[in-house]
Amino acid sequence: MFINKLNQLYKPRRILYYVDVSEAGIEAYRAGKLPEELQACSGAFGTYDVPGVYRVKSLGRDVLGVEYRENDARIKYPDGLEKVILDAAFFYSIEIDNEIEMDWKSVKEVFEHIAEDDDAHRVYTDLSIRRDPEVVAWFTDNTKIRIIHEWNLDNDHAGKVIRDDSDSFAKDYLYKKAFTDPITGHYNWNHLVSYLEMPMDYGITDYAFVHFDIKDFRVINEVYGHIAANRVLCNVVKAMNEADFVYASARCHDDNFAMMIKDMPEEETIARLSEMFDSISRLDVDPTYNIYYRCGVVMMPRSLLSANRAADAGKMAQALGQSHNKTDIIIYTDRMHNDLSWGNFIKAYLETAIENDEFAVYMQPKYNIQRNELAGAEALIRWNYKSRDFLSPKSFVPFFEKDGSIGRIDDIVLVHVCHALAKWKEKGLKLYPVSCNLSRDRLYDDNLIPHLCSIVDSYGVDHSLIDFELTESASYDNTEHLVSVLAELRALGFKTSMDDFGTGYSSLSLLTQMPLDTLKIDKSFVDHLGGESERRADVLVIKHIITLAGELGFECLAEGAERAEQVDRLRELGCDIVQGYYYSRPIPVDEFEKYIGG
Repeated sequence: MFINKLNQLYKPRRILYYVDVSEAGIEAYRAGKLPEELQACSGAFGTYDVPGVYRVKSLGRDVLGVEYRENDARIKYPDGLEKVILDAAFFYSIEIDNEIEMDWKSVKEVFEHIAEDDDAHRVYTDLSIRRDPEVVAWFTDNTKIRIIHEWNLDNDHAGKVIRDDSDSFAKDYLYKKAFTDPITGHYNWNHLVSYLEMPMDYGITDYAFVHFDIKDFRVINEVYGHIAANRVLCNVVKAMNEADFVYASARCHDDNFAMMIKDMPEEETIARLSEMFDSISRLDVDPTYNIYYRCGVVMMPRSLLSANRAADAGKMAQALGQSHNKTDIIIYTDRMHNDLSWGNFIKAYLETAIENDEFAVYMQPKYNIQRNELAGAEALIRWNYKSRDFLSPKSFVPFFEKDGSIGRIDDIVLVHVCHALAKWKEKGLKLYPVSCNLSRDRLYDDNLIPHLCSIVDSYGVDHSLIDFELTESASYDNTEHLVSVLAELRALGFKTSMDDFGTGYSSLSLLTQMPLDTLKIDKSFVDHLGGESERRADVLVIKHIITLAGELGFECLAEGAERAEQVDRLRELGCDIVQGYYYSRPIPVDEFEKYIGG
């Protein structure tokens, strides 16, 4: 029997509305068929649970019913059903396979076995099994059965906390609550901080700092239940306590842990940690389930220099462990430290930079190499940092993408482009489409399209002159939503492009669905075209991309062409448009105006 221990819960005094049920009626319920008089009760306002089979001691028989809150004028209580008042009580809840035959004697044995595990302890209360329960009930959804069994409340400290009754607590109890974790009984982060602040009090002269979590811990919680997940946490604590290289450790929160460990060479540190993680890589209730960890390590001397801020560094390294089906151990570097400092600074400085008009837009021309004429431009952001240094996008865009402020940058580019197009229109110059980046995270903003239209329309710019460009190498969690956003943009007259084609993992599946005007071949394929460095594989890939784009109705643009032989080769392969240093570097907007006859 598969048993998923769910939780311990409290149900207040309530009304059970019920119908008598036969064995045939129970089997029908198990198959998903409710009696007609109970169907309207399922999910009704004021119910405490779904309909289920109840064994109520005071009734002396099994019934099929549903619980309602008492005395609420807003509730439509069932008509024509028997009812009984159930007193407030605590319950232990489990799940079992639906294929198993339900037998009340077996249910009783299961809960008695659970009681032997002594795991019905919560943060402020302790429960124990009620040997002669007033209520036991089970509920099914055709795939599993949930059973609740009445338990006794043994200790209640929650009331004292709610009443702020500090005098009722013993000193030892308060110390335990302040410095230990209630689930594992191990020390918490508050305790470990004392070691980081005053390591000499424990005789520690140097150390490395480790911060780690359990990958997909949420899955363990949801599939195997909280108690199985808590066992995993306890196993981690046991491993840390038994490791001879660990000075001090803590369960910080959720599935996050931290350790101060001996200073060892990097290879030895990784090896010892790997050995520890391997020893706790199996789930007790299901040994076929593999547990993986994500670990950040702050080596000496950075750990010593970071002191009580070592956790920030450890968590930063930890966050980089993104591989699947593998434990990641990432060593923190000074480069990460510099990136963090820089990222935090520019995040705080962004508003000032916008007020000071420090962001400038450059344009890189695009050329139609079949007709040898200008075809448009791509707008690129540059940061005139404090009016003294021009920063490339690589030095700030990734940080703004992480903190969600990249939309501000996208808007700055779009405003500059629309201002320029409006000015050129007024001068009577020939207008060409200009592509602007549309960051991935913005696609989930319900107000995105009205917002973009309001900017463009405020300058009187024709929608066909704006080409919104998405990065293919970025992952999209909701392809259906992505396609709908692009389709709506195109329906409004905007152009759409996919950047960096060939560098992502879902290119072909995306292409068959996405409404695009232009497909941009990534520079990495163009670099080796022409001359002695040309690779047959690159030529084949580009050739097939160009053919595919044409058959799907897309225009094809190659990025990063820097030499004449590259342009000639792309022309031979049938590419339409080229963008790269061969024709022009990104240039200021005013300088681009010369390209269009200004």
